[in-house]
Amino acid sequence: MPALNEAPVIAAAVADIPVGRFAALGFETEVLVVDNGSVDGTVELAQRAGARVVREPRRGYGNAYRRGFQEARGSILCTLDADRTYPAQMLPDLVSKLLSEDLAFISTNRFAFMTNGAMTRTNRWGNAILSRAGRTLFDLPFHDSQSGMWVFRAELLERMRLRAEGMALSEEIKIEAASRLNVRCAEVPIHYAHREGVSKLRVWRDGAGNLLYLFRKRLG
Repeated sequence: MPALNEAPVIAAAVADIPVGRFAALGFETEVLVVDNGSVDGTVELAQRAGARVVREPRRGYGNAYRRGFQEARGSILCTLDADRTYPAQMLPDLVSKLLSEDLAFISTNRFAFMTNGAMTRTNRWGNAILSRAGRTLFDLPFHDSQSGMWVFRAELLERMRLRAEGMALSEEIKIEAASRLNVRCAEVPIHYAHREGVSKLRVWRDGAGNLLYLFRKRLG
């Protein structure tokens, strides 16, 4: 989980991870929080809740995730935002699906069961444009290219070329898995809830930046 000033919710977000269910399935679980420069006590609260915290001083969603990937110890990685919008209770089911269906990468689709008002109309349109661009430019099998909830085999990271420093990392990791590496992927519908805390998303700037990154990635 990347986190930036999430003190009001970080302890609950860590507690949401169904460690007991994972243990019942035979999995040992580590909860890793990547702090991206918080000044509100996020680090201490995450540690008290049982997470291992690493710090990434370079701001940016992509920088935080790439640092987390370097630090993670597991053979299967699961990702979530720290704002409790994603259904953490689904993670054991997604891991089971990954293994039973011999998949390498699973992403999620927030639009299937989204809580009313959880995303603004502007964000919905932006996501639709970016997802359509991803399918057109890279023949991606995903209908939600900006989803931040993934489950995948850690071994993929050795072959991925992840360079995005900001929000474009979300689409880049899907391009790497499904298009460049051409591994077995799936997209699973999820419930997406209202965000808790202040959003860090800069809608127009991040949206335009992500679209531009898609074209750069295609040409590069």
